[in-house]
Amino acid sequence: MTTPAQETTLAQPAGVGAPETLAFAVAGRQRPTKNTFWSQLRASLAMFSNPKSAAGLIIMGVFVLVAIFAPWIAPYDPNAQNLDETLQPPSWEHLLGTTHIGQDVFSQLVYGTRGVLVVGFLATIMATVVAIIIGVTAGYLRGWKSESLSAFSNVFLVIPGLPLMIIVASQFEDPPLWLIAAVLGLTGWAWGARVLRAQTMSLRNRDFIQAARANGEPLHRIILVEMLPNLLAIIASSFVGTMTAAVLGLTTLAFIGVIPVSNLNWGTILFWAQQNNAFPDYWWWYVPAGLCIALLGVALSLINFGIDEYVNPRLRSAGERARAMKRKGINLNAAVTQVRTDTPTAAPVGRTVESTTE
Repeated sequence: MTTPAQETTLAQPAGVGAPETLAFAVAGRQRPTKNTFWSQLRASLAMFSNPKSAAGLIIMGVFVLVAIFAPWIAPYDPNAQNLDETLQPPSWEHLLGTTHIGQDVFSQLVYGTRGVLVVGFLATIMATVVAIIIGVTAGYLRGWKSESLSAFSNVFLVIPGLPLMIIVASQFEDPPLWLIAAVLGLTGWAWGARVLRAQTMSLRNRDFIQAARANGEPLHRIILVEMLPNLLAIIASSFVGTMTAAVLGLTTLAFIGVIPVSNLNWGTILFWAQQNNAFPDYWWWYVPAGLCIALLGVALSLINFGIDEYVNPRLRSAGERARAMKRKGINLNAAVTQVRTDTPTAAPVGRTVESTTE
């Protein structure tokens, strides 16, 4: 026997008062998860949970911290001269030795990190914004508009970047960092635009894009809300690749002397080392700067590898399978595949196991 209160409780399903919840409860279904912009953004940022991406982000984070806290990390003024301590090898007083006029190499390396990252990020942001605008627009539009934007991208794709950067930078006596970044960004956006155009052309015929167009959604909302969340992985990969090219372009311009030596970065350190015949005797002058360039390239490559594994389903499944096998203790490099079983070992063939009853 049930009391009236119990009958009321049994008669009303859980969540009464919410018609939407009640409808799904009666139908025996769960409430569907809304595919909002923020949920798609969180899913796209999951690419950085890859171990390769995590390692690359840690290295990049160290460089960013060094650039931010350079005045507190560097023990000396990078331009301070001490003619009594010229070409000194690494010691406790000078961790990476000194230059031909007694400048501390470690302090120059720390302050040079700031110049490299500032120019690299500015150039990459400029190139990425231009690539998104032109690439996505050219991929979504049809007809002569799309073809015109594609031809415009092809023109910048075949322009030789390094000679153009040398010509533009040589027109100024002391070009500021933003101008150097603008030149690097101007010559580095075309490849990302081509990739985004191809991906957008594959997305524009999908069902959700056709439904948004049929509902009368404006063009900017279709691109920003419907398309861009599905392009975040491609944009991130293009961002990393463009930054790698920008850093290499900056150090190359500084090493060949196009950028004034007052703009301290890793390339100017190598320039002064080459001008004063530091190769190969005074290794502490040029090896640390070269290692920093290589380490930053490795960090960007690791981030890019992680993004590629996230974007490519075949690489993602292979990576997940390999990590699962390592967690089980299976050596992937072994010549013979290890077989693990919990069943007892069977008796050898030809031998009978007899049991006696006492």
